[in-house]
Amino acid sequence: MPRLRCQRSNRTLRHAPCFVQRMNKQMTIFRHPWKSLCKAFLFSTLCGLSLLADSAGVTRPEQLIDATQAFLEREVTDYLQRSQIAARHDVQINRLDPRLRLASCDRALSTKLESPAQPVGRTTVRVSCEGTSPWSVFVPAQVHLFREVIVARRPLTRGSVVEQDDVTLAERDVSLLTQGYLTAFDQVLGNKITRSALPDQVLPPTYLSAAEIIRKGDQVVITAKNSTINVRMPGEALSDGALGSQIRVKNQRSGRTIKARVIGPGQVEVAM
Repeated sequence: MPRLRCQRSNRTLRHAPCFVQRMNKQMTIFRHPWKSLCKAFLFSTLCGLSLLADSAGVTRPEQLIDATQAFLEREVTDYLQRSQIAARHDVQINRLDPRLRLASCDRALSTKLESPAQPVGRTTVRVSCEGTSPWSVFVPAQVHLFREVIVARRPLTRGSVVEQDDVTLAERDVSLLTQGYLTAFDQVLGNKITRSALPDQVLPPTYLSAAEIIRKGDQVVITAKNSTINVRMPGEALSDGALGSQIRVKNQRSGRTIKARVIGPGQVEVAM
């Protein structure tokens, strides 16, 4: 029997078998839609199981961050207690690369402060696994330490002597104060400002120097003593001097010029 061939026309199909053949081709696409759904579900399930298996065999970045956080909290607390420092602190761990993959550790993670010597400011913690698959990784962090420090209450000009109304205490993050800071009024009162300061500005040690308590031309008392002799004589200061500094002094009795240490207003001392 001769085989029928499909011939298309712009209006109708000439042969009925051609119509059936077209319908069969279209039906094959939608005959079993649930098979496609099953395949998609199976694929997603297998992917999920694969991810679970992968995560179970590695140390996740979150574990490294948690270990570092707990370690630094303990270190900072111990440091403040040892140093008898009244301060509050805040520990921030830097983000780690989420693609980091380290072998799962069969022992508790060990932590050690890598730098600096004290847990303040920018720090680096070495997190290590000492199990059957050993490894080490360095985790960066920032430890903010807040303390009451000396700041200027009003504008301070160079050469002026610090008085009580010139300064106050204010809380600052001392981990950011690279030039240093002072925490007590007796460290600044009576000292001379070496650089101008603005209101609310922290006064580091480099902004202060001991104020002169003896001026050139002042009449002073020279004390010369040892374990058995204590001699006092009048003198004249030939230079300015702060407490504890060495200045040139003229002995008015002998006319000699000597070096003496300032021990108080109008008082200098010479070791015999």
